[in-house]
Amino acid sequence: MSEPDREPTEKPTTSKQEAEEEGQWMARNWIGIAVVSILSLLLLVVAMMQFTGVMDVFAPIAETETQQWGVFFALAVALIILAGWSWKAIADSDR
Repeated sequence: MSEPDREPTEKPTTSKQEAEEEGQWMARNWIGIAVVSILSLLLLVVAMMQFTGVMDVFAPIAETETQQWGVFFALAVALIILAGWSWKAIADSDR
């Protein structure tokens, strides 16, 4: 038997309150990851429609194609910041 197999990496919960807190922590983390993933896929779809010319998604707020891509990249940066914040929160609250 190797050394890591002798001691479990996580200790079992010993109280109901501890188990509930761990469950809430896991739910918060997975919801954060899911939200960032869904928004990433949505932004990818918008980018593909914009790139192929299927539709001008940002035409109501930006007149030229350059302005429309500028709005897209601003949304991409906002998504990256949201993802970083979400993943940092997960790492900070990791037990």
